[in-house]
Amino acid sequence: MTEREEHMRYLLMIYNCERPEPGDPGFAEALARVNAFADECRRRGALVAGDPLHREDTATTVSVREGRTLITDGPFVETHEHLGGYYVLDCRDLDEALELAALCPMAETGTIEVRPLVHAPAIPSAHAAADG
Repeated sequence: MTEREEHMRYLLMIYNCERPEPGDPGFAEALARVNAFADECRRRGALVAGDPLHREDTATTVSVREGRTLITDGPFVETHEHLGGYYVLDCRDLDEALELAALCPMAETGTIEVRPLVHAPAIPSAHAAADG
């Protein structure tokens, strides 16, 4: 078993954080803190992917019911929470994933949901393809 196989992947979903836009006061400082967090994840060899999302009003939802496709503008669920971004981390265990989630600067103004990813062998991942 390789070192990578001993690890577990976790999805960190970032909810309800205030995200300054370029030109806003505090943008440079917020960006520096996010980059420092990503650098720490890279230093540990945990960072697989991570991206901020466009605002929830840019979402389009697709569902299929009884063979009919329904496409709706906006997020599917009416909620007060909104998903602002994510990280996929390859961690030793849940404790490391939770430790990194607590280091994420967005945890100070929002909420980070940490969820293990299921390994689905029938669905090749880009990461698996890169590993050869």
